[in-house]
Amino acid sequence: MRTDQWTKNGAVMLAWFFSVADPSQTTLVRGFGSFMMAFAMAGSFSFLSSAFYLLNDVSDYDADRLHPIKRHRPIAANLISRILAVRVALVLFAIAFAYPALVVMLLPSRTLAFGTVMAYTVMQCLYTGFLKRIPYVDVATLAAGFVLRAVAGAAIISAYVSPWLLVCTFTLSMFLAFCKRRHEMQIAAASRTVLKRYHPRLLSFAIFAAAFASFAEYLAWTLTSQMGRRFPYLWATSIFVALGIVRYLFLAWRKEDVGRPERILLTDRLLWLVLAGYGTSAIALVMVSR
Repeated sequence: MRTDQWTKNGAVMLAWFFSVADPSQTTLVRGFGSFMMAFAMAGSFSFLSSAFYLLNDVSDYDADRLHPIKRHRPIAANLISRILAVRVALVLFAIAFAYPALVVMLLPSRTLAFGTVMAYTVMQCLYTGFLKRIPYVDVATLAAGFVLRAVAGAAIISAYVSPWLLVCTFTLSMFLAFCKRRHEMQIAAASRTVLKRYHPRLLSFAIFAAAFASFAEYLAWTLTSQMGRRFPYLWATSIFVALGIVRYLFLAWRKEDVGRPERILLTDRLLWLVLAGYGTSAIALVMVSR
């Protein structure tokens, strides 16, 4: 179920996080209720992603057995039967859809939240079926999944999300996914057919292009969006965004295990310092600008 990767669903909380500091949206996120609604949606995406992890492991059974790390996964190692994995996935699907379905029944105005979960599900089915075998399209699909997470988090509390922030989420996700593909090519290129269709130089170019685009889009958001105009010093937080990207590039080229970005983000001390610096500076600059 890869519960250690549930941290990725923190993208669902982006809308709530940035709405807290936005005076025009404080009425939407006031109190504990809006936080819990967004948090519960993140939980739904966690169960949903676990269901697809199980289905992917069943689908990639033969390929995973050729991978030096993935061959130790329970399904590839025959510790858990593929039939049982599918049954558990179906249960997880039911749990994941229960919350957004209940919200739509009680609050019909939040239908977009349920629709976003459905769109994510359809996209993941297509990814599991054939999109993961198409180079670069597979990464774009994964990145689009993070955008849908952010949209779902906004829709569940009826918050506004800047298009700049969604685009930045997309390119940053592509940056992380491209780094992961580069790592996989280095340690187990034979384990997945799609890896053989990636060109090393083109992949490196894509990594740097996505990194630059992520930084540029975040900086543009802090300078041109409603949030940026309301808090004119928010652009200074882009320093920590740049430091985080540079640090991740350093780890990728030093051949660290960027194949599991959630582990890097949780264990690298310098990245933790960058994240802490970003959070502290963002809060301080918002308070100064009020």
